[in-house]
Amino acid sequence: MATDPWKQQFEAFGEFLRVQRKLANLSLRDLSARTEVSNAYLSQLERGMHAPSVRVLKSLAEALNLSAETMLERAGLLEEPDGDGSRTADTEAAINADTRLSSTQKEALLAVYRGFVRAAE
Repeated sequence: MATDPWKQQFEAFGEFLRVQRKLANLSLRDLSARTEVSNAYLSQLERGMHAPSVRVLKSLAEALNLSAETMLERAGLLEEPDGDGSRTADTEAAINADTRLSSTQKEALLAVYRGFVRAAE
C-alpha cells in the first residue's frame, strides 16, 4: 500500500515546526501567544495532522523569525529553488536560529547567501 505523499509532507512540516520552535526556546503556549493560533492546533500541526493555511504559515514565520517563503516551501506549497530537498530552507533556518546574530546581521547574511545561491543556479 502506497503512503499518501501529502500525509508525508504534513508530517515533515510538523517535524520542521517542532525543531524550529525548540530552537527558538518556545513552548507551544509561547508560540500560540505569538501567533494567535491555539496551542491545540499547533500541536496537531507538529504531529502532521493538518495542513496549515497561508495565514498560519505567515504568522509562524514571523514568530519564529523565518521567511514566509521558507515556511511555504516546508509546507509543500512552493517548490524549493535548489530542487534537491531542503538545503536552502535548512541553511536559512540555521541562520535565523543563531542567537548570536542580531536581526540586522541575519538579514544581511541571508541576502548574501541567497545571492550566492541565485548566482550558482
